[in-house]
Amino acid sequence: MDLETLGREIAVKRKSHGLTQAELSNRAAVSRATITALETGAQRELGFNKIMAILTVLKLDLRLTPANSGRPTLEDLLDEGKQ
Repeated sequence: MDLETLGREIAVKRKSHGLTQAELSNRAAVSRATITALETGAQRELGFNKIMAILTVLKLDLRLTPANSGRPTLEDLLDEGKQ
């Protein structure tokens, strides 16, 4: 998963928790500008600690799995749904 896709997923999860960008940024101790840039795909790099802080607030975790393992990626599934 790339950072742009992660940002979109974070936006969806944030909204499902009923949080504003400002509330998420306060709870995760990152700037609101960082949250905005992440969610809009403008953020090109983001440190591990910041990502983990955001995921923790949203009750998400980071898992390591073998690369692609023959399973479709989120992007594959989204593209399939457009057809």
